[in-house]
Order: sequence, then structure tokens, then C-alpha cells
Amino acid sequence: MKLVNVTKRYGEKLALDGICLEPEEGKITAILGESGAGKTTLLNVIADMVPFEGVKEGFPPVSYLFQDDKLLPNLTVEKNLRLVLPKAQWKEIGPMLEKVGLGGMRKRRPGALSGGERRRVAIARAFLYPHGMLLMDEPFSSLDLSLKRTLIGLVASLWRERGDTVVFVTHDVREAVLLAHRAVVLRQGKIAADHALGGDPPRDFFADHPAERLLVRSLMGE
Repeated sequence: MKLVNVTKRYGEKLALDGICLEPEEGKITAILGESGAGKTTLLNVIADMVPFEGVKEGFPPVSYLFQDDKLLPNLTVEKNLRLVLPKAQWKEIGPMLEKVGLGGMRKRRPGALSGGERRRVAIARAFLYPHGMLLMDEPFSSLDLSLKRTLIGLVASLWRERGDTVVFVTHDVREAVLLAHRAVVLRQGKIAADHALGGDPPRDFFADHPAERLLVRSLMGE
């Protein structure tokens, strides 16, 4: 699967400028960059949500974890998940909710959940939805540090179990280092750097990771 010379314009604004990218199958790729660098646009191109110029080939169907949880408030947790799944997969909902720590909350509505619990539901839905690639847009934004650590570990655990190909957007260098095999830095719609981080996630939350300094320098153009 690859993108070749992918360009996307919004009017006069050039959001992506000749992007060439080959996500690694069964690996986690982080897309980093400042606001307006083209990160979310790149995910939307992969998801066929926006028209673009260039070549996109070999990509499987995707599941998309958005920044917002996008849960229907009038439906229970279980019914929110049923809504996106074929009936044959409904039996997977209970075990998945147990894995994400929500086994006793399947009959609750989103309004009765904390922000972290709603994010867990969204993560469960993203992994359950039939797909060959998982896209995540700022999946841990607006979370406190402890919850961020927990949910990074949860996503890594589900990835190890399922072997998904994952591409996720973040502005947080530490998130990329903790969760990704590879970090791609965008600047003004172009790939400015592409770093292999080595080893399987998750990495030690409390350890000093030299790759963080490398990515910070890439983001700053040094």
C-alpha cells in the first residue's frame, strides 16, 4: 500500500504537497507536525474522505478513530457498538468491553460515562469495526497524564493481539515515541523527516527515550 505524489488543495491553500508514503503492514506509524501541517488531511486521503491528486493504491478498508468520540447519546454503550457491526459480530462486543475495562457498563448511555470511559468505548468500536487498517486522529488529546498512559497501553495491547496496521496523528512527540514503530514528520504539507523508532510498543512511560529529542529537532526543522 502506498501514496505517490499525493497533493490536496483547499482552495488556494496547499494542504499536502507531493506526499509519498508506504505505511508498514502490521506496524504502527505516527504522523507528527504542527497545526496546519496536513496531518488530518493525510488520514482523510487514506480513508477516501476527500478528493486528491496523485496515486493511492493497495490500501484496505479502514476503521477511523476520530478526535471526538461520536457516540449517540440516546443509545447504550452496547447499542452504539452494535450500530456499526454486522449482527454476526455482536458476540464480540462483550469480550471487547471487558478488554477495555467497561465490562459492567454495556447498558449505560454515554452521558453516564466519564470522558475516559467514552474514549474507551470509541477505541473498542474502532478495533471491532471490520477493517484492514486503523486510522486514529489525536486519539489521546485532552486526556490527563495518567489516563493517557493507560490508554496508550490499552491500544498497544489490542494492537499486539490483533496485528493491525495503524496510522495515527498526534502533535505529541511522547505519544509517538511510546506507541509507534515509525514517526513521520510533516511540515507545510511535505514529509520533512521519517524515523524508524525500533522495537514493539508500548515503551516505558517513565524512561528517557533519545528518539524524543530526535523528533523534537525534526519538528523544529533542525
